[in-house]
Amino acid sequence: MSLHRLHRLFRGIARHFHVLTIAALILFDVQAASARQNGAGPPGDVVHRPKPAPLVTYALVGRDVIEAHLRAAPRRNEDREAALDSMFVQAGCQVGNLSEEPVKRKRFPNLICRMPGSLDATIIVGAHFDKVPRGGGVVDNWSGASLLPSLFESLHDQPRKHTFLFIGFTAEEEGLVGSRYYVSQMTPDEVARTQAMVNIDTLALGATEIWLTHSDRRLASAFLGVAQSMKLPVAIMNADRVGNDDSASFMRRKIPTLMIHSITNSTLHILHSADDNLGAVRFADYYNSYRSLSAYLAWLDATPDQPE
Repeated sequence: MSLHRLHRLFRGIARHFHVLTIAALILFDVQAASARQNGAGPPGDVVHRPKPAPLVTYALVGRDVIEAHLRAAPRRNEDREAALDSMFVQAGCQVGNLSEEPVKRKRFPNLICRMPGSLDATIIVGAHFDKVPRGGGVVDNWSGASLLPSLFESLHDQPRKHTFLFIGFTAEEEGLVGSRYYVSQMTPDEVARTQAMVNIDTLALGATEIWLTHSDRRLASAFLGVAQSMKLPVAIMNADRVGNDDSASFMRRKIPTLMIHSITNSTLHILHSADDNLGAVRFADYYNSYRSLSAYLAWLDATPDQPE
């Protein structure tokens, strides 16, 4: 079955929030998918294999809320951490689970929202909240940071197996400072318990993309399966020659990562420029990215054996 002919495996249940139920999932060979994306290999070379998944649920925050959070992007770094803190509180992250991690020689801390789970295992979802001086920093990276509270809200209505850590990293634009510091403070036991780190950086420029060379193959395969099962667009787009992202800090400690973005050759010029503003945003694609990520995190939580 080709990537373009997946059957929808999700069904909706009408509630205050839109709740979806995942009944099954198809995982794909991402190496074959990557080869086809780059024009290598014959058509139809994408290998698929059935993979059952437990029944899981999550709640979708409305598109109006997602858009409002993005439109409210603060223009100054000194306002961004406070705004993200406020959004976490509004989403239901209680004071006892919301904390700051001071980072040496940096004015602003990492911001951490903890969602306890029943297993001795952790999933980290991260996005940096700082911006460069030029431009509004809407795409890079308020698009990622402002999704963190909504992703928390999507998951916290149901008991979860994994402990989720939603982390807003400081000073990424200065050389991944916040994420490097966070990883440096992790004990060997904390590293061993971390099943996945999902990094979100620079969404809203178009369809959801996976930076495959910064991603664990099994995590990427599962994300492809979730998005395609929902008939949401997803592509593989590596950006190794463009720069770096916070997933690299976790890769150094051998923690499985998934890097999600939306950059293409035609939109690269927007980063770190005056064009990084609301005029560059494609809101429909942005909400689709949120939908894919919400479903993926719920599925990942229900399959504690991933990745192997």
